[in-house]
Amino acid sequence: MELRKLLKIGGICAILEAFIYISAFLVYGGVLVYPNADANEIEKLSFLSDNYLTLSVLNFVSYVLFGILLAVVVLTIHQKLKIYAPVFSSLASVFGFIWVGLVIASGMIANIGLNSVIEIGNKEPENAMLIWSSVTIITEGLGGGNEIVGGVWVLFLSLIALKGQIFNKPLNALGILVGIAGILTIYPLDIFTEVFGISQIIWFIWIGILLVRQPLLSKAK
Repeated sequence: MELRKLLKIGGICAILEAFIYISAFLVYGGVLVYPNADANEIEKLSFLSDNYLTLSVLNFVSYVLFGILLAVVVLTIHQKLKIYAPVFSSLASVFGFIWVGLVIASGMIANIGLNSVIEIGNKEPENAMLIWSSVTIITEGLGGGNEIVGGVWVLFLSLIALKGQIFNKPLNALGILVGIAGILTIYPLDIFTEVFGISQIIWFIWIGILLVRQPLLSKAK
């Protein structure tokens, strides 16, 4: 594929990533009403059963589709940066592709786990919710609850772009913020996850527009 065409496709994928983020925030935060902490196992299982289709689609879009689009973005940015820093761009892309695998795995585990929990819940609701707790811990650990690998990827490529004067300084500074926030999600504080998510929405849109518009070998002005 011609590199110029890949840059445009990667830019579009980056913008779509941002819209997936926004859609997930809206559905998780405003559409789905989760049972409160005092709800019993039957109520929690009923919520999962009643919202099975919505949750399944949301897991697929937020994780699996997101991961597929992310793979294109990682490859595209690597092709852009390797012209100026081939070794360090390759190192950054390693973390990017690891993040792709973790995100896709999270979505597949979440959907398989959801289906199994609902099937088991018909006979053993308490055991089903114990299994669901385990599924949640695994998916959160892989990529839903921490963003360390994604943070390292964005941080590395932003430092490369800043040193090579690729893209522009405000975008690279934002990327550094995104990367640091992602790494800090190792601490169990919601603020770091929120900063990472919100700042990366802006970063995906911004870098997506630049990839679509920017000439192949141009540097930041």
